[in-house]
Amino acid sequence: MSGINWRGLTPLQAPLPGTAPSRRSGERPAKSLEPPGGFQAVLQEQMAGLKFSRHASERLESRQITLSPQQMARLEQGVANAAGKGARESLVLLDDLALVVSVKNRTVITAANRQDLRENVFTNIDSAVLL
Repeated sequence: MSGINWRGLTPLQAPLPGTAPSRRSGERPAKSLEPPGGFQAVLQEQMAGLKFSRHASERLESRQITLSPQQMARLEQGVANAAGKGARESLVLLDDLALVVSVKNRTVITAANRQDLRENVFTNIDSAVLL
C-alpha cells in the first residue's frame, strides 16, 4: 500500500432509500422550489381579473368604450376558455367590441368598437373567441 493511513477514515454516509438526508450543523437548508410569496399568492394572482395595457386603456378612453361588470365577467370567462385550449394571443369579439388579449399574461392589448373595425386586419393572433 502507499503511505495512506486508512484506519481513521470513515465511509461516506449515504441516506437509506426512502429516508431524507439529515442536515449537519452549519449547513444551510435546501432552497424551496415554492415560488416567492407561496403557492397561494400565485394562485390569487392568476385568479385576479384581466389587466389592460396602457395602449388598450387609451383606446377604450379615446373611443369612449366602457365595459359593464357583466361584459367583464364574460370577457374573463372567454379568456379562461381560450387558455384552456392553449391559446396565446386571442381576438375576442364581445358584443360590438373587438379586443386582442394576451391570454398568457391575462392582458387586454387593444380594443376597438364596431365603427373602428371596418377594413381592419388583426395580426399575431392564434385564436378567436366569440362571446
